[in-house]
Amino acid sequence: MHDRPKVGLEDRGRRHLRDVRHLYRLGRHRRPRAAHHRLRRSDNMAVQKVAVVGLGRMGQGMLATLARAGVPVIGYDVSAGAREAAATVPGAEVTADLAAIWREAETIVLSLPFPATVEAVLTGEGGLAASPVKGRLVIDTSTSDPDLTRALHARLASVGHALVDAPVSGGPAGAAAGTLAIMVGGTAEAVDRARPVLDVLGQKVSVVGGPGDGHIAKLVNNVLVAGQLILAGEAMRVGVAAGASQEGLITVVNGASGRSAVTEVNYPRWIASGSFDSGFTMGLMAKDVGLALELAERTGLAIPMLREVRERWNALTRGWGPAADFNRAVLGDPA
Repeated sequence: MHDRPKVGLEDRGRRHLRDVRHLYRLGRHRRPRAAHHRLRRSDNMAVQKVAVVGLGRMGQGMLATLARAGVPVIGYDVSAGAREAAATVPGAEVTADLAAIWREAETIVLSLPFPATVEAVLTGEGGLAASPVKGRLVIDTSTSDPDLTRALHARLASVGHALVDAPVSGGPAGAAAGTLAIMVGGTAEAVDRARPVLDVLGQKVSVVGGPGDGHIAKLVNNVLVAGQLILAGEAMRVGVAAGASQEGLITVVNGASGRSAVTEVNYPRWIASGSFDSGFTMGLMAKDVGLALELAERTGLAIPMLREVRERWNALTRGWGPAADFNRAVLGDPA
């Protein structure tokens, strides 16, 4: 039997975009066989302009992915530098006028760093809720507070708009390649409207449930990742100090029950290589862990381990600095 050639992330992304480009234009979209919900789509859906609000590394990657798929796109960011960088994306339009986003785009993708920023963009001065336009669909790919998301869903619905929470996993590389994993929450109608865009941006789109449920799933995912980075780092340092090689330990763990995405993906790609350039920072993970703990505490459940993860992650963030790559957590405290 011949070994199958390895396919890189960029190759998978190009193949995925080639598959969805034609399907987006027709309004017919492939669905994973194990999709949580079966949704019907129109076969004659017109291609409408999509906006991306927030042009950091994730937002610019999504802007480029949509443009490559033949989707008319316009981007916005408060930062002139971010707008200038996004203006180099072939096929993309960029504006400094947020009102133009509301006027021109039927669907708006948010990629913003904090829940308060999402709230301000949607309901603050000059936000969507104050705009005279109606019938817009907002897809929030940010990691945010589920309770705030539910409140924003109700607020936007009251003025004729729809909101889908669709946080993502896969980092800037996944955003640029169109291979994100997307966790979706929203009404069935809103999710159905969002699927053409989600299918372009992501390789795995999982509908979790109603409004806010996508953000719940993302917080559960990220607090697990934070804990796994801390624990894997400690375990590997113990193994190496006892005389084994890190390479050998990772090989064993990845063939046994202790494996995780941290050992299978993060270690070979960003940790063992020494690159530490995933595009996701200690500070952003600290924010996500904090949101997860706030959510957990509102449930009233006993969560001693999650509290330990928060305390340890915050200590590591102070040590390495909030701008450091989040994979440095495996190294423990800086020397």
